[in-house]
Parts: sequence; C-alpha cells; structure tokens
Amino acid sequence: MASIVVKNLSFSYDYEDIFKDVSFTIDTDWKLGLIGRNGKGKTTLLKILQNELPYQGSINTTVEFSYFPFPVKNPDRMTIDILQEIAPDCEEWQIRKELNTLELEEEVLYRGFDTLSNGEQIKMLLASMFLRENQFLLIDEPTNHLDAMARKTISKYLNHKKGFIVVSHDRDFLDSCVDHILSINNTGIEIRQGDFSTWKENKERKDNFELEQNEKIKKEIKRLKQASSRNEKWSDAVERSKTGALDKGYVGHQAAKMMKRAKVIEKRVEKQQEQKEELLKDIEKAEPIIMKPLTYGKHNLVYISHLQIHYGEKTVFNNVNLEVNKEDRVAIVGKNGSGKSSLLKLIAGRKIAHMGEMGIGKQMKISYVKQDVSDLSGNLKDFAKKNKVQESILKSTLQKLGFRKEEFDRPIEEYSEGQKKKVALAKSICEEADLYIWDEPLNFMDILSRMQIEEMLLKYKPTLVFVEHDEAFIRNVATKIVEIK
Repeated sequence: MASIVVKNLSFSYDYEDIFKDVSFTIDTDWKLGLIGRNGKGKTTLLKILQNELPYQGSINTTVEFSYFPFPVKNPDRMTIDILQEIAPDCEEWQIRKELNTLELEEEVLYRGFDTLSNGEQIKMLLASMFLRENQFLLIDEPTNHLDAMARKTISKYLNHKKGFIVVSHDRDFLDSCVDHILSINNTGIEIRQGDFSTWKENKERKDNFELEQNEKIKKEIKRLKQASSRNEKWSDAVERSKTGALDKGYVGHQAAKMMKRAKVIEKRVEKQQEQKEELLKDIEKAEPIIMKPLTYGKHNLVYISHLQIHYGEKTVFNNVNLEVNKEDRVAIVGKNGSGKSSLLKLIAGRKIAHMGEMGIGKQMKISYVKQDVSDLSGNLKDFAKKNKVQESILKSTLQKLGFRKEEFDRPIEEYSEGQKKKVALAKSICEEADLYIWDEPLNFMDILSRMQIEEMLLKYKPTLVFVEHDEAFIRNVATKIVEIK
C-alpha cells in the first residue's frame, strides 16, 4: 500500500487559475470517483498527474499512472496482440479471469480490435490496463455512449478492483464502484470517504449548515451595527453636554467609556464579517432553468405501429410500437446498435427508409438534439443567430449550467465535450417547441447540471422523447419507457 501526495498544486490556462495551492493525499488502494462541473479541471488534473502539463507544487508517489482510454495503434491487429502489448507480463489464466468478470467470450481475443463493438473495446482496454503491475489507473469517462447493461458490467468489474480514479457523471455507476469521492470545488479539491450518494448527503448537510450560519451572522452583524451606532450617538450627546456641566471630568469620562464600547462592538462586527466571508465559497448556485414548451392542439403527437427500419439488407429493428401524447416523457432504451438514434431521427423528420404505420402531428414544432456535437464551432453569438434563438437567453441558460462569463468569448471548438453538449441542449431549451427530441443529451455533462435539467423537466412538463443511459435520470424523469430489442 502506497500514497499519492499532492502539495501546493497550482495550474492556470491563460492567466485563469484552475488550481491554486491545492493539497491532498490519496491511498493507492482507494477507488475514487472524480466529480466537478464541466470545465472545472477534471481531465486537466488527470493530465497533471501523468506529468503531461507544467504545474507548480509537487506530486510524490511510487506508483505509475496509466490513462484510459488508452490510444491503440494499428487497431486492425488481433485483440490478443494489443492486450499483450499493453500488459506484456500477464499470464493466460489472468486474461481468462478478466474476460469472465467482464462477461466477454474468449473468441474476442482472436478478432481484429477494430471489429469489436465500442463496449467490447472499452472492456478489453480496461482488462489490459488492470493486468499491468504497479499501476494506478486514471479512467476518464468510460461510460459515455455505453448502454445500461454494459455500464453495469463495468461498474461490477471496477467494484472488484482497487487503485483508480474514475471520472463519471452517472450517479448509479459511481454508487456501485467507488469508496471515495474526489470533488473539484470552487476553492480547491476535497476528498471524502463513501460513494456519491453519501457525498451528496454530506454536501447538502454542510451547505445547509453554512446557509443557516450565514443568516445568523447577518442578523448578528445588523444587531451589532445598531448597538455601535447607538453608543456613538450617546457618546456624542454626552460630550456635547459637557458645556455647562458642573463636573466636566465625569461627563468626559462617560463619553469616552461609551465611545470605547462602540469601538469594541466595531471589532466584533469585523470578526463576524471575517467568519461570514469563509462561508458559502463551495456552494454551487444551481439556479432554476426556464423552459417554454408549446402546447400542441391535439392530445396525440406521435403514433407508430409495427415500425421497421432497414439499412440495405440489414434489419435495424422491427415491430416497434410507440405512442407519444401531450406531456409524455418517453425514454427509448435498448442495447447499443439497436436503432434508438434511427428512431429519433425518423420522428424528427429525417428521411430514413422504413415500413409500418407512422403518424406525426401536423404543423408540429420539433426541437432536436443530436447525439454527436463534436462538430460545433464558431462563437456563441453566431451560433444563436444561426439557430434563431436569443443570444442573451442562450447565455443566461449556459451560465445557470455552470458557464463562466469569460467562457462566452471563447470559440465553441475550444470547449470541453461536456460544454459543447450544454450548448446544444441549451439551444433546444431556449426553443419553443411542441415536441423535444434529445439523443443522449447528458453525455459528458456534469452531475449538478443533470439534476438541474431533471428539475426543469419535472416543473415545465414538456413533451419529450429521449435516449439516455443514465438510469437515475430515466428513473426520475420518464413517464414511459419503450425498449427496443
């Protein structure tokens, strides 16, 4: 058992402090979940630990850091060759054990790595990296684009491992595989024992305590200032009364005494102000997001019966039935590759060859968020103009989702993947529509933003059809679940 000791870590981008004099210690047997708002520096921290970015301070440890996803050269090679290249000292029985835990058949080892599904590739790379000796794994968002079943398999696998930091925004996933939470806050980095739910409960308790203390101190400062003002007025009044007084010395003494009491109260006010300034620094202001969905004239918006989609000779799915009525929030679930995105595109009006009965409401306004937003570019002003949404409302929505004002001037292509997803989703939120269609809207998006979006959907009750693999989000939001097999 060893430690990773970080002392006085500081790092900045273009004069913007990301970390400043941060210190913490990690036991290399811990299983840590790394959380924080998008743009707070989660991936930056992982790069610093690998010594890929210049930083101030010190990082001392005896272990080596390995980063996931591991870049695979020549992915057309056999999977077994890639595995043995990453972990050259592993034995055959160890490989079989890892495959069994990850619910993989042995035959995948003898296929080209590029022929494996996204989920199979992720599982194989994780297995390869855990087979290496003296490694501490830095696992960066392994669950994006994975279906619910694959997420459960990987969380179960990680639960039986130790010595890693995993970045994930999936609450159920974190609860099932970590024993510590490493959170990037406004003032630095904090480590707490327990899973995400335990961390959230403790965070809410701490935030509520600080809010109560803040109110108490505000009332105490107000009371002290009033008392100080009264003493100063009394002192001035007594001082003026010296004129014509028989015992001027006594009156002057009383005036000085009252003035001294006022000064003591002023010092108490200063101390209370100092205590107040130490509060609320790490409280994330999750302001409610405003949405203005339209109310469609008819109860039924979408009707689908015995739907089939084919790409050439390949059947994507058949016999899908779906009905979307006013204020329904329909979650489309199923394994990767089952055709969920194709179904959403079809409902959104994209031209996809299909068979079966399908009815979409006439003159219905649809707002669509596609799955891949990596191609977003330009600035927010032009983006708002192009998509016919008000720039001020778009920026206000993004600010509520954790954007800082200085980030509004940066090109969108420089944003993190989570920030790009927020831009696409904020555009849709700003649109007045009868039907919202969101394809994996939460990919790369931080947990606090997910909870804000949940609250918004529950408050405004838009009619929504969405694909998402975050089971907590589905559980909290969906009124209907349709599974594609």
